[in-house]
Amino acid sequence: MSSSIRLSREVRLGIHGAEAPPSANTASNGFAGNPLMAGLVPFACVTVTVSGEVDAATGMLVNIKVIDAVVRDAAVPHLRQAAAKKPLSLASIARELFDLLADRLQGHIVEAVALAVSPYLKVQVQREELPMIRLSQRFEFSAAHRLHCSALSEAENWQVFGRCNNPNGHGHNYELEVTVSGLPDATSGTVMPIADLQKIVNERIIDVFDHKHLNLDCPEFRDPGGVNPTVENIARVLYTRLKGGFPQGVKLAAVKLWETPKTLCEYSE
Repeated sequence: MSSSIRLSREVRLGIHGAEAPPSANTASNGFAGNPLMAGLVPFACVTVTVSGEVDAATGMLVNIKVIDAVVRDAAVPHLRQAAAKKPLSLASIARELFDLLADRLQGHIVEAVALAVSPYLKVQVQREELPMIRLSQRFEFSAAHRLHCSALSEAENWQVFGRCNNPNGHGHNYELEVTVSGLPDATSGTVMPIADLQKIVNERIIDVFDHKHLNLDCPEFRDPGGVNPTVENIARVLYTRLKGGFPQGVKLAAVKLWETPKTLCEYSE
């Protein structure tokens, strides 16, 4: 039986920040980042995913210190140069980072490189999808719902769903991450304009579900005939609403829905 191990390492940095002095002990890649994110400097995270065989002696696929050093020595200067270029193409930069890091990490298979320029926007290159690029953006909406199955008795519903079966419902601040993939445009270097992505999601999702009671206001979840608005069912409904809404050549790759910081569902086809 074959097995596969992947290791991901996130390196946080301030693109124009100053290098931390050795005495600052930031080599461990804390939240402060290195180069430092002190002052008003562009923020970025570079996440590298590698695969391969685990070394029998060390038990490691690759020493994370090696990834940290390669990213800081090779990717940081590249990001600084790219940040000064106009127009700025995140997709092109991510592909360049993938090629750069794959070359520097020879002996290991670089499966993916992700570049996050905020906690809510990132681009990713996956080896198995080349030359396609992934673009992910996070959104948020607030909604109420009641978890209830009409095929169950009141007692059974309470046993299964507990307080989430409250007759008047309860609310969540949902976070939604929408990921699309496609070939970067030859001129702009982007999968699609971020403003267009936001417009599509706002029209098809946020305007429909934000500040609504899902069981009462939204046909997909309304009795009779609607599905129970679990996080799994909501993620599937959101995917269905978004599918087909993107320009030709842009594919909806996945949606991730956080019902709480501890509960996440991802849906894709």
